[in-house]
Amino acid sequence: MEEVTIRENIKAVETVITAECQKAGRDPKEVTLIAVSKTKPVEMLQEAYAYGCRDFGENKVQELLDKYEAMPKDIRWHMIGHLQRNKVKYIVDKVYLIHSVDSLRLAEEISKEAIKKNVRSNILVEVNVADEETKFGTTCTEAKQLVQDIAKLPNICVKGLMTIAPFVEDAEKNRPIFSKLKKLAVDIMGENIDNITMENLSMGMTGDYAVAVSEGATCVRVGTGIFGVRQYVP
Repeated sequence: MEEVTIRENIKAVETVITAECQKAGRDPKEVTLIAVSKTKPVEMLQEAYAYGCRDFGENKVQELLDKYEAMPKDIRWHMIGHLQRNKVKYIVDKVYLIHSVDSLRLAEEISKEAIKKNVRSNILVEVNVADEETKFGTTCTEAKQLVQDIAKLPNICVKGLMTIAPFVEDAEKNRPIFSKLKKLAVDIMGENIDNITMENLSMGMTGDYAVAVSEGATCVRVGTGIFGVRQYVP
């Protein structure tokens, strides 16, 4: 893919985000575009970086570590994939935000490793709003309690919620999912729990980020829309 195409893709996504924000009476600066670079070669990330992209999302710890070493140090890395507890120690001091915390045991591990490395780890609680059996995430019912439990841990800070909506042909079908996550965030914020904010709502991907922004997303995770169709290297 040529450099101009990645640039044009990012520009196109930014244009949609701006338009949706204007319709919703929001400031486009409230929305962070995360370039989801999983399976993409470093050259492609460098093109996005040259355009001005500073937020990149990875699904796998090893791939994140490799790219962390290869790319400039002012990048904000987002761990958006399922995180195993035994891998936490490798990334806790390298990532800007962990989007996929779905259990107290994982949060405890992050807290433990953050203490060891003397860092403060920012996380989002992943909520499986659609109750899909194939997806990770806590339930809407249990999310508030999980946030309250995590809030008591040292060196970890809950910054909001994340969801992965179902794959649908018509993005409008995911509107209730995004709306529900936003409502949940407002409910949790109303509890005034110490050590948590609900400033981040990570929701929306290539197929439905426009709808997500109109429903209050502050982070959208766009891969295919920026880098083209994913290439899996055997």
